[in-house]
Amino acid sequence: MQTWLEIEEFSKLVHLDIVTIEDMIARGKLHVKEEDAKRYIEASAGTNEIMPMQKSTQTLDSEIVTLQGANFIEKTIGTILGLHEKVMDAKDETLDALRSENRFLKEALFSMQELYDEDRKVVESLTKQLELTQEELEFTRRKYKLMWNKAVDNYKKEN
Repeated sequence: MQTWLEIEEFSKLVHLDIVTIEDMIARGKLHVKEEDAKRYIEASAGTNEIMPMQKSTQTLDSEIVTLQGANFIEKTIGTILGLHEKVMDAKDETLDALRSENRFLKEALFSMQELYDEDRKVVESLTKQLELTQEELEFTRRKYKLMWNKAVDNYKKEN
């Protein structure tokens, strides 16, 4: 299983400065590839170079312990990388959900703005109708008043 990490991530993971890692790359101790102007280091091989399995001539038990330690480190790094990938996937899903929600809210806002504009037009129309009706009512009142005044004047002339 090859897992490639950016040089900065690898630096944080193994607690080495970038200058030391660059030196190891120059000596051919680390596997490197470049994509999109970024340098990636193969994580498991890089970890094995930094923490090499030490062979001891003491006993068979020390070799087993060293191999188990290397397997533990490799599994731990694999687990960490797996968790990192899951976190990145969850982050992407969260961003997608937020973008979708943002689109929905934006559409709702535009819809509310359209309704507001329509309501404002209706209010303007009703205001104009009310003004016209008030003018017509005032005209009718004056006409009614004139008619009654004339009727009263005619009645007074007859009496």
